[in-house]
Amino acid sequence: MAEQLSGLADDRALLGRTSTAERVSDILRSRIAEGFFPPGTRLSEDSIGGALGVSRNTLRESFRLLTHERLLVHELNRGVFVRVLTVEDVEDIYRTRHLVECAVVRGLGEPPYALDGPAEAVEEGLRAVREGDWKGLGTANIHFHRELVALAGSERTDELMRSVFAELRLAFHVVDDPRRLHEPYLARNQEILRALEAGDKAAAEKVLAVYLEDSLKRVVEVYRRRVGEDG
Repeated sequence: MAEQLSGLADDRALLGRTSTAERVSDILRSRIAEGFFPPGTRLSEDSIGGALGVSRNTLRESFRLLTHERLLVHELNRGVFVRVLTVEDVEDIYRTRHLVECAVVRGLGEPPYALDGPAEAVEEGLRAVREGDWKGLGTANIHFHRELVALAGSERTDELMRSVFAELRLAFHVVDDPRRLHEPYLARNQEILRALEAGDKAAAEKVLAVYLEDSLKRVVEVYRRRVGEDG
């Protein structure tokens, strides 16, 4: 916990003089996504509030916001914890991803498309592979899909999927072999990107749909085994 709190203290400068529960939520969301607070971790109001230099009320409001996003859970008489997903949660996350991501690609207008974001995410993934950073590759994969969603040009869709992708990271944090989980999908990201660059959104959607089905099966397989071992 000391290392996590030290990291939060570094984030304190991000709050500035206009500290709000939303900004605290942004910081904690990022830290949860990065694995600083793994699933099942109890979040101490005193320690985190002290590290960030925010009031108890501000911190509680940020906890409430993140609980609404399904990243935290409040347990009566025990406190606030980073949520531990169930297999049903994982399946529902992928159901949402399939509905939204495929609809975004299907609904694209006439090419050419603004693909700088997805292309940068692919490059990020390639760098992670060269460096052997497999968790970084997982982050790059999520960035790729976030940029796909951004092609819709909808702030509401971006906000919805921000929470979905953050929740997905909770499942990734229980995986003991991130390379095996993430590496196969970099090539598929590249395939989707090439299809969109060619203006073939139908082909891109087809690859994406199969990608999400295969990824769900793999994540559930690993998740069932890992959660079963821990239980």
